[in-house]
Amino acid sequence: MFPTLESLKISGADVLPLIEGGKGCCVTNGNTSGAWAEAGGIGTISGVNPDSYDSNGIIIPQTYSGKTRIERHQELINYAIEGGVQQAKIAHDMRKDNGRIHVNILWEMGGAETVLKGILEKSKGLVHGITCGAGMPYKLGDICASYGVYYYPIISSARAFKILYKRAYSRSAEWLGGVVYEDPWLAGGHNGLSNLEDPKLPQDPYPRCLELRKVMRSVGLDETPIVMAGGVWHLKDWIKWIDNKELGPIVFQFGTRPLLTRESPISQTWKDRLLTLDKDDVLLHRFSPTNFYSSAVKNSFIKELIERKKRQLNTSVSKLDEMIVPIALGKNKNKIFYFSKEDAIKADGWLKQGYTEILKTPDDTVIFVTEKNSIEIRKDQKDCMGCLSQCKFSNWSDNIENKHSTGKKVDPRSFCIQKTLQNIAHGKDPENELMFAGHNAWKFKEDPFYSNGFVPSVKELVNRIVSGD
Repeated sequence: MFPTLESLKISGADVLPLIEGGKGCCVTNGNTSGAWAEAGGIGTISGVNPDSYDSNGIIIPQTYSGKTRIERHQELINYAIEGGVQQAKIAHDMRKDNGRIHVNILWEMGGAETVLKGILEKSKGLVHGITCGAGMPYKLGDICASYGVYYYPIISSARAFKILYKRAYSRSAEWLGGVVYEDPWLAGGHNGLSNLEDPKLPQDPYPRCLELRKVMRSVGLDETPIVMAGGVWHLKDWIKWIDNKELGPIVFQFGTRPLLTRESPISQTWKDRLLTLDKDDVLLHRFSPTNFYSSAVKNSFIKELIERKKRQLNTSVSKLDEMIVPIALGKNKNKIFYFSKEDAIKADGWLKQGYTEILKTPDDTVIFVTEKNSIEIRKDQKDCMGCLSQCKFSNWSDNIENKHSTGKKVDPRSFCIQKTLQNIAHGKDPENELMFAGHNAWKFKEDPFYSNGFVPSVKELVNRIVSGD
């Protein structure tokens, strides 16, 4: 029999050591997080483009009227703060004084610091903790401490936490509620895989978390929980982690499983698709405009990016070394580019298939795309509203001194992440949008809990998790 799961003091209250993983663009909202907290755990609102509602409870579309990127960026920030506060109020009312409510922030999102302060300022007493990853959030501890809120940095190595603690978190250690270890090979969404780690060679999380605990103990954080995130499905598979004196207090975070609940705001089409996934249907890739690795369902959206990158060649505007074969390109075929003999054959084949437009990359290569794709890519780049602190797709940067530019060429091998995540969150076909998912999402299809298309309530899911299954 699976042992009784003991409560832990998290963000100031004794709760089940179970966290709903935060998912951006309103996929975890007040309803999901409030229900998770009511069930006794820690619910997590997304602070990344959360929905807000009008007086009739209708979602307000996040449209942008600003003529400049800076103006649209401010609109984005306003949407995030207003949505975050509204979702916090919904979650607070739903939890009925049970559990805790956290807000998830991506440090590399545009205006992260302003959004975080805005939500905390306007939702005092409603939010108990902040989880934050995607980057090195040095200011996180100071900000949360100033509002009397616990913070939970998301890291993927002991080394990253050691740097953060030494440089910043030692000043606000009393508000450090826990450290989230997110498995960089198995977690959904953006992953903290370093350049020293092989994306094709996943490592056992146990020794990595043990190393993290050693670092934490060296600075007196013996009883501060480690949150295990990424790849968690059945707690019975993690039984050696529970009540393990070597590891110390452990909390488990569930990101993918809560997608398939009755409270989950994702579309029915998306929910149905989750029930069909096979073991190799989630891909760890690097197409994201953040330049981080991320994990998503290998659907038509991802496959198009894979094929787009394959249609990439070195070229020159004049004869250079092996590049001696001229090809007329452009809408009016008024631009001459030179290719090697081998690449010229590839280019000719793509042109005949309808990939008649070329787009330059920051690597001095060109990719071949259809006229329709070319128009869409350029429009998405033009419409940028600064949703990231650094965007390789549009070259937007939060840095005012650099005139809000990364100083690099735009990269058409990537995509507008704001557009596609808003699309999939609000009912567009998930096959044609970025569908983030953890690498265990295939278990929906094989787990008997979901037999015959059963979709549980959050309460039913939490009860199932507590049982070990």
